[in-house]
Amino acid sequence: MWLCLMHPEVREFYVDRERVVREGIAHLRAAWAAHPEDRALTDLIAEFTAHDEEFARLWAERDVKVNGRGRKVIRHPEVGVIAVHFEVLMPLQDPDHRLVIHRAADEESQSALERLCAR
Repeated sequence: MWLCLMHPEVREFYVDRERVVREGIAHLRAAWAAHPEDRALTDLIAEFTAHDEEFARLWAERDVKVNGRGRKVIRHPEVGVIAVHFEVLMPLQDPDHRLVIHRAADEESQSALERLCAR
């Protein structure tokens, strides 16, 4: 979220940026609800709210629907459009941790990822 909101060069990275930001905010709100005493998280949310009008607007909607899987499409500056499926896994023994798995959504994206790995 920090990169997506605070760095202008990343703003156009996601093809469907508003959906990605909206989902990220829902995850952030769920984390904040689970740990309202976390000062670093509260300060981060305050920073986002103060510096990003879009974040402030979406945060005010109070959406906490967390999506554990889905699809994201990104614009990579060197290999073009890459579509990935993602899944968020939470260990039963430590539900505060997340493991996010991304995999190519189609052959063109797989090829683009392979070109990046070959670099």
